[in-house]
Amino acid sequence: MALLDDFKMQYRIGGIVQKLLFWNIGVTVVFFILNAFIPSFYQLLLGWIGLSSKSHIALSRPWSFFTYAFLHANIFHLIFNMIVLNFVGRLFMTYFTQKQFFAVYCFGAVFGGVFYVLSSLVFNTGIILVGASAAIMAALVALATYAPYMQVRLLLIGHVKMWHIALGLIIMDLIQIPASNTGGHIAHLGGAFFGFLFIKALQKGWDISKPLTYVLDQLAQLFRPKPAKHPFRKVHVNTDRARQNNDAPPAKMIASEREKDPQQQRIDHILDKISKSGYESLSKEEKDFLFKIGK
Repeated sequence: MALLDDFKMQYRIGGIVQKLLFWNIGVTVVFFILNAFIPSFYQLLLGWIGLSSKSHIALSRPWSFFTYAFLHANIFHLIFNMIVLNFVGRLFMTYFTQKQFFAVYCFGAVFGGVFYVLSSLVFNTGIILVGASAAIMAALVALATYAPYMQVRLLLIGHVKMWHIALGLIIMDLIQIPASNTGGHIAHLGGAFFGFLFIKALQKGWDISKPLTYVLDQLAQLFRPKPAKHPFRKVHVNTDRARQNNDAPPAKMIASEREKDPQQQRIDHILDKISKSGYESLSKEEKDFLFKIGK
């Protein structure tokens, strides 16, 4: 349970690259298990989630232009793609946002799928396309187009520039098209084309990722739990009593009258008499009282 909790925490606090790693590994491992224990069910799901080379089947399952990018043919295919995804994704974040990376990944997968289906009209591309290579290629070419002279250190090779890596991979795909995995290599080129297109559009002031991120934000608001509302409480007021209270003198005034002592009352009486008839109207006793109080 501790390991599972750790994975949950890593997914929650991780960025989009880490989330895509989790999704790719999780979906592929589930399919590996199904292939090992329930191969018939595996083949059924693969036909619905993988991308068919037959255009009429692919168009009848439009989601497969995206979902195929989360499946992999074997463990080595998965490991290699995840290493490159982690490498390219973290470099991509040097210049762009997480939402832009996710958009490039998604649109790169779709463009790769479109190139794959179109190429099936000319070449014998195979039956089902799986793998995140086209989506990763889109991010890599986008990065190489935006920062072609960015230095990267590769194991056993040393420091190379980003455009060297991108150009080398594109040439390798072109060379291998006639040899094997024709549809896969053409899908890579489709992803690379979108990565180049994304940067060129961005340099002209048009961020292609914005429509997708807007839709995702709206969907997130729909499924976001709403804050609990406080129950409304009714308050009943006795209108007759309230009217009586309004007509009555303030309680504070009544209390102040009660708090006055006899001496204060006598002072007030003498002051009223002075204001009405003058000081000479006071008796000798009243004058002496005021003199005593004044001292």
